[in-house]
Amino acid sequence: MRRAMVAGNWKMHGTRASVCDLVSALLTQDLPESVDVALFPTSLFIAQVVQGLVGTSVGVGGQDCAIQPQQGALTGEIAAAQLVDAGCSLVLVGHSERRILLGESDRVVAQKFAAAQSVGLVPVLCVGETLKQRDAGETMQVVARQLDEVIRVSGIQAIAKAVVAYEPVWAIGTGLTASPLQAQEVHEAIRKQLSDKDVGVAMATRILYGGSVKAVNAADLFGMPDIDGGLIGGASLNADEFGAICRAAGI
Repeated sequence: MRRAMVAGNWKMHGTRASVCDLVSALLTQDLPESVDVALFPTSLFIAQVVQGLVGTSVGVGGQDCAIQPQQGALTGEIAAAQLVDAGCSLVLVGHSERRILLGESDRVVAQKFAAAQSVGLVPVLCVGETLKQRDAGETMQVVARQLDEVIRVSGIQAIAKAVVAYEPVWAIGTGLTASPLQAQEVHEAIRKQLSDKDVGVAMATRILYGGSVKAVNAADLFGMPDIDGGLIGGASLNADEFGAICRAAGI
């Protein structure tokens, strides 16, 4: 039985004051024990969030890491080992905003995935298609290619020690959301892709949905058999909304 997971990606949001307020508000939420909850603040506030969550079961992760796992001469980057030292247990890799806006290739994402795992971080591997690709009927091919490159570099067993997040690019920050059946179709295809290589890995791997998840649609999405929780963007910046989404995952 896979444990549900809800991860809040704060993206490039927050000030010291707003982060303090948000963490304090989250501490008042009734979060279900059956759901793994994690927050991904911008790197400036990782230490503040880690400190604020001491004594809770809420995990903290980085939004990205460098392709080399250890510190070194790579200006502006953050090594996976530095994230561990800061108190992180997870890291996002391959988020669509980095793939599209910053030009990260499947190969680079696979290298970051491997770097994260080499120091004990759990990578949350983001995969997904653009609206143009969906309209062209290329959704399954795009997602399969993105996942295959990570498997090629790290092996199928590495996926069992990670989390996969399907995020249709056309539904991120647009207010559009894949219907539960649309999302389930892709999640099912991802699990079949893994199953074709290793049934045990396929059944153990958590696959999250990310794409304008809100309290009003979370229960329907999380009720699908292959959707194991959500990667939440804007809604994670509101403690009440995020708490409601977490509770929907625990139903």
